[in-house]
Amino acid sequence: MISIEKFEILGREIWIAVIFEQKIDGLTFSLDGYEYLKERINSLKALLEHRKVLVNLVEEKTDYPEIVYNALVGRIENEDALEFLSFRGITPFERKVYEILTKKVKRGSVITYGELAKMLSTSPRAIGNAMRRNPYPIIVPCHRVVLKSGLGNYTPKKEYKKVLLELEGVKVWTS
Repeated sequence: MISIEKFEILGREIWIAVIFEQKIDGLTFSLDGYEYLKERINSLKALLEHRKVLVNLVEEKTDYPEIVYNALVGRIENEDALEFLSFRGITPFERKVYEILTKKVKRGSVITYGELAKMLSTSPRAIGNAMRRNPYPIIVPCHRVVLKSGLGNYTPKKEYKKVLLELEGVKVWTS
């Protein structure tokens, strides 16, 4: 199933789509309108299906988009939203990375790929790969993982990473 809603942040529309069965299997968002959201949904569907998660895109209204929005604007802690995630199709390593990131790197702060890698006794490249494959952006705050020298990449757009960090009050990495 999929649940889609439109909200507003920083004077902009944000569309949030959540694919779920009993819990959230994946989510995506768009700051560039509904048409771009449809592209993002197709990418998320492909990622989930590649990971052997069956996806049914029949629309059903749920509270999931609002839960994501509430995490986005700081009404709930990202860590408190973890309980809504299914973690289906996620490797044990990715789950560990996502849980540590979500529990340790709070709203308004960032961590480098290298620092997170050191916490998990792995490589920055492995962290980057886990971030790139994150099916739970916003709740699992991969936008808070940055390079030593700048923002680093972000799927779907680097501009989105900057907007998310600005919304959280992070100034150093967004100016």
